Amino acid sequence: MVLEGIDVFVRVVQAGSFAAAARLLGMPTTTVSARIARLEERLGVTLIQRSTRRMHVTEAGAAYFGHCIEALNALEAGESQLAAAGTEPTGLLRITASADVANTVLPSLCAEFLAAYPKADIELIVTSRIVDLIAEGVDLALRVGPMQDSTLVSRRLASAVLGLWASPAYLDRRGRPASPDELAGHDIIRFSRIPQGFRLIAGNHSFALPEGRLKADDMQTVRSLVLRGLGIGPLPDFTRLTPELSLERVLPEYSTEPGNVYFVYPAQRFVTANVRAFMELAKDC
Repeated sequence: MVLEGIDVFVRVVQAGSFAAAARLLGMPTTTVSARIARLEERLGVTLIQRSTRRMHVTEAGAAYFGHCIEALNALEAGESQLAAAGTEPTGLLRITASADVANTVLPSLCAEFLAAYPKADIELIVTSRIVDLIAEGVDLALRVGPMQDSTLVSRRLASAVLGLWASPAYLDRRGRPASPDELAGHDIIRFSRIPQGFRLIAGNHSFALPEGRLKADDMQTVRSLVLRGLGIGPLPDFTRLTPELSLERVLPEYSTEPGNVYFVYPAQRFVTANVRAFMELAKDC
């Protein structure tokens, strides 16, 4: 049985194009095309129909892809099983997260990981889009749940709530609200990715955050605006990971329902040493 070209075929189907697969594999597009052509010639069937603008996986190609994935997963599991036990993390660990999570959670974790494992490197892909971990060769993602993709494994890292925060300078200037009703006389900074009318809760009481003149779709920008004393805004409270030292909590008894932050990685029988070590380190923070 000849395995040459099968890994290239799988990567092309996963990436959705010859050019994208070539970038992931680190080889010229012409080489990728040639290997697919040789594989099709050996099998005597067209796996991928391609034109100058698009490609289409044939019915035979789709069926063959399923068998290839199963075989490659079995081979990868065998290699991972041999390498997993007692292996020191080494090489590159690629992690993706949104800016909100990356800026609050990852700096301290990355510092500890790099100090603990001098043979390992980290690349952070900070983006608001949902990265295709397999197609883009990313090892680990941090995402706010719940998780929907059944092909991925999720492991809870931390819980967080949104509370109201302001700078001491702003509160000294404008006063400290003693009840939700008093927020109407304050400058409110909104996080626009939270639905309008979201509620903060304390026991049986709740209220909707008033509209404000200033809003942003990035949590770090909201934090910067609050730090500059421009108003009261909602910020996450990752109490274990990022204690807020320069801001003051407003109406501290009120917060949103807790939300979870998860580690997410492709389903596989044996987790790589880099991924396993990073998650274990985070668990102890």
